[in-house]
Amino acid sequence: MKKLRLITLMLVAAMGLSACGADTSKAPEGVKDVQKAAFPVGSDVIIHADHMPGMKGAKGKIVAAYDTTAYAVTYTPTTGGAPVTNHKWIIQEEIKNHKTTAYKAGTEVILKADHEKGMMDASAKIESAESTTVYMVDYTPTTGGGEVKNHKWVIESEIAKP
Repeated sequence: MKKLRLITLMLVAAMGLSACGADTSKAPEGVKDVQKAAFPVGSDVIIHADHMPGMKGAKGKIVAAYDTTAYAVTYTPTTGGAPVTNHKWIIQEEIKNHKTTAYKAGTEVILKADHEKGMMDASAKIESAESTTVYMVDYTPTTGGGEVKNHKWVIESEIAKP
């Protein structure tokens, strides 16, 4: 019985640390790969972002690089609860019926991202926008635990070579 509880606990912990959403390995349709990224796929990096606990200072590896606009957004989860303020990052292609030009701060949008529970179809307000290369990364949290796979997203200014 103890063994079953331990296995269940380990599975729950692994799922919680698996980064975001259901199938996080896929990029949104229409996003463009970067051919000559500053940090090519496979590069080892140090993460300077603190989007999640254990991320700042973590060692990571670049999984993918895309050319798009990244947005910090405030949204109210569809699952209820308090608004999530200044969430970094959602990309252009994760906005429902997105246009080809960048949105301005203050614009109201509907998300089609599923990085977090309650994000899909949530109403959001654009807080800021950056036209940049965004990266999907695998990393090992500085707080311990298993590797986080396919974290969406960090931007170029949030990572460095080790």
